[in-house]
Amino acid sequence: MIKAIFFDIDGTLISTNGRVLESTQRAIAQAQKNGILCGVSTGRGPESVAHIVKELDLDMFITYNGQLVYTKTQTIYARPFEEKVLQEIIHYADEHSRQMLLGGRHHMEGSLTMRIGQSGLVRKLIRFVPRWFPIRRMKLTLQHYSPNRRSGRYKILRKTYSEPIYQCVMLSGEYELAKLQNALPSCDFQRSNPYTIDIVPKGGSKLQGILFFLAHQGIDLSEAMAFGDHLNDIEMLQGVGIGVSMGNGMQEVKVTADYVTASNNEDGIEKALKHFQLI
Repeated sequence: MIKAIFFDIDGTLISTNGRVLESTQRAIAQAQKNGILCGVSTGRGPESVAHIVKELDLDMFITYNGQLVYTKTQTIYARPFEEKVLQEIIHYADEHSRQMLLGGRHHMEGSLTMRIGQSGLVRKLIRFVPRWFPIRRMKLTLQHYSPNRRSGRYKILRKTYSEPIYQCVMLSGEYELAKLQNALPSCDFQRSNPYTIDIVPKGGSKLQGILFFLAHQGIDLSEAMAFGDHLNDIEMLQGVGIGVSMGNGMQEVKVTADYVTASNNEDGIEKALKHFQLI
């Protein structure tokens, strides 16, 4: 019996216009009336999540790829970077003139370019950018003209922005993963688009965040369901009792899921919950 459902946000809980479909709102409300806890499991931070899901009365929030887990009334799990590891990331960003964001409990600080990129409008547009887009050239251009070229920019930022950091988001193409893994061995890397990478403490993931929430509630992993569409959703879809890929999901996600529903624009969440007779 499913007792908790976790939804990725971009490409899953919201449609391509950046809104939660009425069918999704209706389905989640009905699932909650049926006694099922419903919440998000996302790479986004709390500030962004609160703005996007304001139409929903969610029960739990797995944010920053599992590093910060909370309900409306309490924090269940919080795992920020150790300061030594954070300084290694900051040193890498400064040395390589990288655009980066530091994700804290209340907001994100760092690159203005990337803060704009985190907006709902830009995230919607990103989904229409073709795979052949020259990411490497864009990255080099931003490195050359960016204010990041100021010596020690993020080191200086860290001195003024002293709250715990749960996730860093860095401008980085898919081709650079091995380089980052070698440079930052105390970190793990999650990706929800081809242009930026989420950096989290070693061992961090959406599934780990879900496990902490379920343990707190006394719910078994087999009694959980998750919805997703991108690479950073694969582990949680494989780990929970029922993993659902959206119809617009990547092929790598679809083949790992227990069920593939309709797209995020075609009432996919409502259709899946009806298929499993949860509403």
